[in-house]
Amino acid sequence: MSRDLEQTPAQPLPVGLQLRQLRQQARLSQLDLALQAGLSQRHLSCVETGRAQPSQGLLHRLLDNLQTPLEVRNRVFLAAGYAPRYAALPLNDPGLAPVRTALLHLLEANNPAPAIVIDSGWQVLAANRATEALFQWLGLPRQAVAEGFNLLAALLAPGGFGDCLVNAAEIRQVAWQRASREAGQDPGLAALLASLPCPEVSAMAPDLASPLLLTRVAGPHGELSFLSTFTTFGMPQDITVASLRIEHLIPADEATWQALAQACAQQAAANLD
Repeated sequence: MSRDLEQTPAQPLPVGLQLRQLRQQARLSQLDLALQAGLSQRHLSCVETGRAQPSQGLLHRLLDNLQTPLEVRNRVFLAAGYAPRYAALPLNDPGLAPVRTALLHLLEANNPAPAIVIDSGWQVLAANRATEALFQWLGLPRQAVAEGFNLLAALLAPGGFGDCLVNAAEIRQVAWQRASREAGQDPGLAALLASLPCPEVSAMAPDLASPLLLTRVAGPHGELSFLSTFTTFGMPQDITVASLRIEHLIPADEATWQALAQACAQQAAANLD
């Protein structure tokens, strides 16, 4: 009997408790969320305690104001007895053709600056020619770019891209902190994070001469410096689309621009031979 009980899967939390947890994670009081969603604090309290059943419209307003990931929204709707609202189409689905076209356009437009498309698990799904040129310049395997790799593992695990960074301790620390926040909503990412070495806390003083933390790469012909920015799709209605982001490594100085432009030109010439 006890063995059967141990094997019984955990039941999902009631919808009210899930909403309360999401509100607390967002660091909002009941009054704050109620005002933002256009209902009374008393009504929200009744929803959270299970004394009132939320409508689909109310759930949608609450989750919108909490900026809840689409996959988590589906779980909340299921807990309330409603069908999931958001699909998770594979990226090669015909319905996502405009998304793929947009991604390819952004990657191509970013040359000669490196850019990659990553999903919620930090898996690299696509990269531009500049990324391949950067890997070749650093002596990293070019096939990794074509076949896809995990950016988090490449940064944190020995032997990857992280070992090429001048300020590896700082970049690894930032990556670990960001992934740790995201892992709270992604069991797969949490498992990956648990398998990777935790970076040491950087004792270096921040470089106040730069307004942003630069990604500084050490190569055979000198140091390259990049600003890192992210592009995401606005108002996604699909879980796959919501998980996608493009990381742009924008050269932070003229020397880096010239080095990347030359590397891309050499790569293009080699491909023509």
